[in-house]
Amino acid sequence: MTRRTVRRAAARRVIRRAQPRPVRRAAVAVAGTVAASLALAACGSGGSDSGDGGSLKAASCPKQPVTHWAQPPSGDGPHKVATATGEVEVPAAPKRVVVLDTAELDSALTLGVKPVGATRSDVDSGFLDYLPKDDVAGIKDVGRIGSPNLEAVAALKPDLILTNTVRDGHSYPQLTRIAPTVMTETTGYPWKQNFATHAAALGRIPQAKKLVAGYEAHVRQTTAALGGPAKARALRANVVRFVEGADTRVYGCQSYIGTVLDDLGTGPTDVVNGTKDGLMTELSTEQMNRADADAVFYASYGSPEKSKEAQVTSGPLWKNLRAVKNGRSFRVDDQLWIQGIGYTAADRILDEVRERLAKKG
Repeated sequence: MTRRTVRRAAARRVIRRAQPRPVRRAAVAVAGTVAASLALAACGSGGSDSGDGGSLKAASCPKQPVTHWAQPPSGDGPHKVATATGEVEVPAAPKRVVVLDTAELDSALTLGVKPVGATRSDVDSGFLDYLPKDDVAGIKDVGRIGSPNLEAVAALKPDLILTNTVRDGHSYPQLTRIAPTVMTETTGYPWKQNFATHAAALGRIPQAKKLVAGYEAHVRQTTAALGGPAKARALRANVVRFVEGADTRVYGCQSYIGTVLDDLGTGPTDVVNGTKDGLMTELSTEQMNRADADAVFYASYGSPEKSKEAQVTSGPLWKNLRAVKNGRSFRVDDQLWIQGIGYTAADRILDEVRERLAKKG
């Protein structure tokens, strides 16, 4: 086995912990719109080849799937929710909710529901740092994401469990014996539809729709701050992630952060075209010129030294990127931009995009 093979295998294990691959079903659902979106991307990219070897042409991003909302229950009794494992009957207004992944935690807190228990992230603080401390204070730690302590979950006597099959599909039979368990297929790319499922399970569909409308208004305000839709579409922004023991990633159209930037029209360059599931392109240190864009946002999963962030960003290839030379490379929080996955995280990301780019436009 070569060193490159070992690095790639390690990379895949890390990515499963930090952000799973998007659902193939979602990619199939949008396949019919790909041809049209390719034409739009070609017309609206306004990109040009970079003299440094990268490209500023827009990626060929498919149109995002439309979010489908369930009808709010008509009565005060239990109601059924469509999930990845079939219909599940849940209480009208769950009081003791346990969440087993970061997106589910973001959804619950965004909707004003404080879980009694949650799995912890692979960070020192346990829960992701972008979440307000008051909001997560008192939430019981029930183990690591992907391997929750089922005895700890049961001890909390939950009346609802929220998770997804990527993390906990193997534990579904045990979880259902503890409480009604609502699973989405995965996390990441279909986060907007997942939020609608979480809202249905929590009995908060009207509140959720208002929050989504607020986010969409925030997108329009941020787009206007970037100079309007046309200028935003002409601006290419790549999100680069350094990961310990792995090649560097450039995130694609069908990643969580890819959808947030796509909402602004400011998506990645065509370096991500043809990537598996539209999630990411992997680049070696010698290929960093391919990450170039009008703006580059970068983060590290792990320490900057062990992830090679320090080595790469101090090297000549990185320093010669157009984005770097133009003062448009920005270090961002990995927990917020990559791991968070939800409307609370997305609203904060929009604020950061506006702060970093609007005054430099």
